[in-house]
Amino acid sequence: MVKAAQTQAKVLVLDSDPGRAAALCHRLRFLNYDPVMAGEDVSVDSIATQPGIALMLGDISPDDDSGQFLRAIAEMKPDLPFLLTSGELPAVDPNSALGSHPAWKLDLPLRKTQLQQLLRRAERYEGSERRQRLTGSSPSIREVRELIEQVADFDTNVLITGESGTGKELVARTLHELSDRADKPFVPINCGAIPAELLESELFGHEKGAFTGAIAARTGRFELAEGGTLFLDEIGDMSLPMQVKLLRVLQERAFEKVGSNTTQKCNVRIVAATHRNLPEAVKTGEFREDLFYRLNVFPIEMPPLCKRASDLPQLLTELLQQHQQHSDATLRVSAQALNALAGYSWPGNIRELSNLVERLAILKPTGVIELEDLPEKYRDAANHVPDTADSVAAIGDMALSSVDLKAHLQAVERDLIRQAMDASGGVTAKAARLLKMRRTTLVEKLARYEIH
Repeated sequence: MVKAAQTQAKVLVLDSDPGRAAALCHRLRFLNYDPVMAGEDVSVDSIATQPGIALMLGDISPDDDSGQFLRAIAEMKPDLPFLLTSGELPAVDPNSALGSHPAWKLDLPLRKTQLQQLLRRAERYEGSERRQRLTGSSPSIREVRELIEQVADFDTNVLITGESGTGKELVARTLHELSDRADKPFVPINCGAIPAELLESELFGHEKGAFTGAIAARTGRFELAEGGTLFLDEIGDMSLPMQVKLLRVLQERAFEKVGSNTTQKCNVRIVAATHRNLPEAVKTGEFREDLFYRLNVFPIEMPPLCKRASDLPQLLTELLQQHQQHSDATLRVSAQALNALAGYSWPGNIRELSNLVERLAILKPTGVIELEDLPEKYRDAANHVPDTADSVAAIGDMALSSVDLKAHLQAVERDLIRQAMDASGGVTAKAARLLKMRRTTLVEKLARYEIH
């Protein structure tokens, strides 16, 4: 939802209780929004053709007219932000802002601060949540999403922990994209990859002539990230002297360039990450206790891949799409190969999985990846598949018992069309060939699903 110049942003209010809907409209007008109460004079088509609108949901029933109205809107405008006050959201997951539909939970009674934050997020929404998303639906990933949702709109320091290759930087980027700082820079720096004697200059910058080799002034990462987010990756590998200097910046929100006596104020949100056990490092004296508590205000732990085997099908699909985005070929993974991968321990986590998919896409660019196509160490895992892999094989049965078939097939069709359009660079004729359908049919479906 994007505000048009000199106009109020529209918000459609849908609630089975007219009195409660009127109260929501009153609250929205007070916040300078233009509420539209769903009724007989508001059709699905009229909503689908209005770009500047979000949908606020009150108490609805999936089986009455409001629920059917909502299903129709969700089908025609899959990117329309939903703000949920209560009830369930048909055909989409109401607990995930990073799932297939942008949907964010509003607490009751409504709080002005939270309502304003989520309305501003809806205004900023341009698919960034879809681009920067945590793939998977396992309980551990759902928990990570919920934590991101809770802290995104605050300037609280966040510490992301987890093994190497689990996707800690993706969590940091998602936090940034969902925050009020999304239109400002996201600046990452790997504290373990830069020599200790150079890290101070990288973070704070230096003046010309500050040290041997400083032939020109340099802007530091804190200054580059002004107003945005600074991501301190592998913070556990930072030297003790540098930890002292970083602590002062976090406390004073000010820093000095190397070789300068001028203090600069900074407005930067800090998100740090590490694969190390920082509490243990504090005990051994390798990490400052005061810095640890300053960073660890809101911890988020990324689970290793071996503990989220049920996410493998989605992860593999997404990685295969990434590695084949410039190719007309299609590549899939057989059930046997998938079960073998589910039984593997994945010490390198998602990074190792991505490397494997890239290798397989080169060796076998089309068709089906069978068990014998996998490297030996992955094939051997098929002999001792853990219980967690049972959920991988059972995904189809689980989904069949609870899914709305029509909605599910439409979601699959919409996703396949998006993939084909991405793979073809937006060329409709080429996408139609990939999908083996007539171009005119594809054009009709693109219009129906609002895919541009």
